[in-house]
Amino acid sequence: MVGIGGFAGSVLRYLVSVAFAAWFVSPIPFATFAVNIAGCFVMGILFGLSERTGVLSPDMRALLMAGFCGGFTTFSAFSVESVALIDSKHFLELGLYISLSVIIGLAATYAAIAIVRSF
Repeated sequence: MVGIGGFAGSVLRYLVSVAFAAWFVSPIPFATFAVNIAGCFVMGILFGLSERTGVLSPDMRALLMAGFCGGFTTFSAFSVESVALIDSKHFLELGLYISLSVIIGLAATYAAIAIVRSF
């Protein structure tokens, strides 16, 4: 289940990266930022649903949370891209990228859990 979900998440992450590369030219890696924030939000929804309703079986949790979200989000890419920003001396962009990724990622996860809990 994890492998199937990971495959789907990884393919979608790649497609998002290709699309963003065509749209944006910037030292800030917007594709990784976008998938990490979206992944945080989706993980929050899945966690909230699982916590509130128990609607997700252990197999579905493995497929969607560990597999899909794990394959879709890109913390390893985030780390490598951060080092690339350091190497290219884009320190302002590095600070923005790290700060916004963490703050907005946490906010997206919290918002998704709060949305699910409100139903």
